[in-house]
Amino acid sequence: MKKLMMCVMTACMLFTLVPTQMNAANVPSSMPISKTAESTEAAALTSRLEEINAMDKSNLRSAEKKQLRKEVRSIKRELKALSGGVYLSAGAIILIVVLIIVLL
Repeated sequence: MKKLMMCVMTACMLFTLVPTQMNAANVPSSMPISKTAESTEAAALTSRLEEINAMDKSNLRSAEKKQLRKEVRSIKRELKALSGGVYLSAGAIILIVVLIIVLL
């Protein structure tokens, strides 16, 4: 029983480290921006996304459509970086549940 519990705990610990390592490469190394600058930048990016969605793309060439898709992806990445929410991995949730069960 103890061996099984140790294996489960080790697996949970490994799962909690993987998403953190993956997100560490995406963090920009620039100085932090104030909240008002972040909100104005987010509003500008959101308005650009709305402009792109409102466009009539039927008369665009494939190269122009490809450029728009790349722009939309980059804008979405920037918005995700600006949001800075708290994310819990599946391993972290499992670890929390196991700890709660063990402690109760």
